[in-house]
Amino acid sequence: MPSVLVTGANRGIGLEFARQYSASGWTVTATAREPSAELDALGVRIEMLDLRDLDAVVRLAEGINGPLDRLIANAGTMTPEDGESADDGRAWADMLTVNCIAPYLLAKSMLDHVADARGKLIAITSGMGSIAESSGGYVPYRTSKAALNMAWHSLAIEARPLGVVAAAIDPGWVKTRMGGPNALISAAQSVGDMRGLIERLGPDQSGGFLKRDGTPHAW
Repeated sequence: MPSVLVTGANRGIGLEFARQYSASGWTVTATAREPSAELDALGVRIEMLDLRDLDAVVRLAEGINGPLDRLIANAGTMTPEDGESADDGRAWADMLTVNCIAPYLLAKSMLDHVADARGKLIAITSGMGSIAESSGGYVPYRTSKAALNMAWHSLAIEARPLGVVAAAIDPGWVKTRMGGPNALISAAQSVGDMRGLIERLGPDQSGGFLKRDGTPHAW
């Protein structure tokens, strides 16, 4: 039975990943910072994890036994929206930890498990992390996702000799608490598309920054 670890699975895209993988018969380990009745109802293994606690992030690998076929680094934050004050700056630093540093450290700590399965490391990024396409605003969030893209590109270079594919995927504008009610697609559609892409990913796409249909995103 294949296995997957999904971070930030208490709601939104992460919850939908956990739901779909579980329904497909995968062994799912789901992390969450806060409890969720919807996640509890799936009957998957749940690990409480705050990505700001980097010691806990790295320790999580100790609880994984055997190969890990997929790591879906989904958890993230969009606060603060602006960088105008010292308080914003401190929150921005926390955002960089949650959106970039913690996912990278988690992937590094899980690399041997994923290599044992010749599996895949997936970061859920955002088109707002594209320097070429940015239209301004939301500077903290944009920088955190651009940093994640760079970290994952470097991770892919290290993982390639181990037979591991790593890619950063933009899920699109999704109807979640973060995406808001005016977003274009449902979490179910986005995750379904991304799962199909993840299964198709090969070594030639490792290190890529991709849209959910597999086309390259502008860096």
